[in-house]
Amino acid sequence: MAQRRGEVRVAFPAGGSELPNAARGELDQMARRLAGDEALRLQLNAYASETGDQSSQARRLSLSRALAVRAYLIDKGVRSTRLDVRAIGKTQDDGPADRVDLVVVGR
Repeated sequence: MAQRRGEVRVAFPAGGSELPNAARGELDQMARRLAGDEALRLQLNAYASETGDQSSQARRLSLSRALAVRAYLIDKGVRSTRLDVRAIGKTQDDGPADRVDLVVVGR
């Protein structure tokens, strides 16, 4: 899990959608941050590696990852209406392919 410019990044193993244990502490901090400021929302931008012509499979995997992060945050008390999920699939940027970026929006 890494941070950059106000983002939290959760790295997933290739092909996996189970929330890594290493991400839980930082997600707990994010849940506390959101609890302290009702004006904040999160965008969950999910990515997955693409193999061959399987862009739809990458998108489904990225959705599963975003939903795993979303479910964890909901369990920590964050309202689902404050979490926007974007299953992007294959990434077009230079970041790691298998990840979910949590971007704080609002204030």
